[in-house]
Amino acid sequence: MSFLEFLMSRWPTILSLTLEHLLIVFIAMVISIALGVSVGILITKNKVAAQIVLNFTNILMTIPSLALFSLLIPVLGIGKIPAIVGLVAYTQLPIVRNVYTGMMTINPSILEAARGMGLTEKKILRTIKIPLAFPAMMSGIRTATVMGIGIGAIAGYIGAGGLGVYIFQGISRSNDQMVIVGAVIISLISILTDRFLGGLQRKLNR
Repeated sequence: MSFLEFLMSRWPTILSLTLEHLLIVFIAMVISIALGVSVGILITKNKVAAQIVLNFTNILMTIPSLALFSLLIPVLGIGKIPAIVGLVAYTQLPIVRNVYTGMMTINPSILEAARGMGLTEKKILRTIKIPLAFPAMMSGIRTATVMGIGIGAIAGYIGAGGLGVYIFQGISRSNDQMVIVGAVIISLISILTDRFLGGLQRKLNR
């Protein structure tokens, strides 16, 4: 069976697993971005807290993804919930670090001028800090999202579904076509998502 014939014969299953993969990553990234941006902003107020949080997210990144998912099984069981929690934990570092870096590299004289004009800290955050830190924030979000799409394949190992299921089944059956299809679709999703977020970033920057 040729590669094209394989795709045509299996397209309902491939489409279903692709949509499942996208759903898991989408939910995880919405939570991860909301949490990461909030934490990144909060730790700018305290250098000790910032160091602790950044070190903790660094440690999470050093844990192999398969081991992290496996550690969550005794607590959360198998399925989509541990997969989402694992993806959120694994993608925090680039978001938190970039938000924090973007905020901390703003010229202090700009902030002092804003305070001198009578702006409140909330208004300074909304109208000055976030817009100036936005390019760094988006860079972290793009990195985290691409990571999430790739690592999401490991979630198939703990029964979460998605394209990882196809890859693992292909490996267990020695079916190269299944492995290639899963890997290629994940790569395409990552590339297209990164290009979309890059275009969104350019529009919002303007």
